[in-house]
Amino acid sequence: MRHYLEFERPIADLEAKIEELSALSSSGGANLDIEIRALRERTQVLIRETYDRLEPWQKTMVARHPERPHLVDYLNGLIEDFVELRGDRKFGDDQAIVGGLGRFRGRSVVVMGHEKGRDTNSRLRHNFGMARPEGYRKAVRLMDMAEQYGLPVITFVDTAGAYPGIGAEERGQAEAIARSTERGLTLKVPFVATVTGEGGSGGAIALAAANRVLILEHSIYSVISPEGAASILWRDGSRAKDAADQMKITATDLLKLGIVDRIIEEPAGGAHADKDAAIKKVGDVVESELQALDYLSPDQLVAQRAERFYKIGQTGLV
Repeated sequence: MRHYLEFERPIADLEAKIEELSALSSSGGANLDIEIRALRERTQVLIRETYDRLEPWQKTMVARHPERPHLVDYLNGLIEDFVELRGDRKFGDDQAIVGGLGRFRGRSVVVMGHEKGRDTNSRLRHNFGMARPEGYRKAVRLMDMAEQYGLPVITFVDTAGAYPGIGAEERGQAEAIARSTERGLTLKVPFVATVTGEGGSGGAIALAAANRVLILEHSIYSVISPEGAASILWRDGSRAKDAADQMKITATDLLKLGIVDRIIEEPAGGAHADKDAAIKKVGDVVESELQALDYLSPDQLVAQRAERFYKIGQTGLV
């Protein structure tokens, strides 16, 4: 059964009416094909109109949609012969970050990303995509391997943020995030990151210190969640919508600020409405970005990446 967001209620009502008429028609009642076709056309128009005027908080809801494609979907749809590599060789394995080796459209790559999980068991196993230090140290290990063998790195970012638990802090959460970010910046191989859902704080940038940072049309990327910002600014987490309006977290705002490099268009109704189309589109854009980076030498890749990140925050400054 499809999950509808609050602002999608008019769409839900129309689709429920379509199902009702379809059931009535198939049960031997009157032929209602014309009415059903008209309702479907009206629904498609409403979906396009609704998603064309989403507010920042509504985009946040879409970015967190439980049916939105996850890392495992991108791995299944884009990566052949995937071999998962586990563990950080220091403490253990963190399944909030999944990564390994595979083939992306004919070329060998190192691929990794945040996995949130789908049901209760998988969400607990993946800790809702919130990585501990060993997850980021695993990411560093994979990036080291990529550089050693000259393999491009592809990452998929989708996390509310790094896990803030006591154990994580005791094992050096901040240091692990910093090391992963540093390793991304110093990689001498092409590195393309895509924000596919939420890009939350340092937990996201640790996998996104890339040559090219892409973002899906209805994804968000921010230093803190709207709820967290509202709790700090107004001491009222219920004002998350107000915070989202002020934080410039949407793809359009991020592109203007130079924080992301390219927006990937989503199917009408969001990536969750047509997962296969969304995954293929992501693959097409990632492929084109990797091809453009093929012309840069290892030193040029590092220099381009550094210049890209040093510019962040300077937009509009005199």
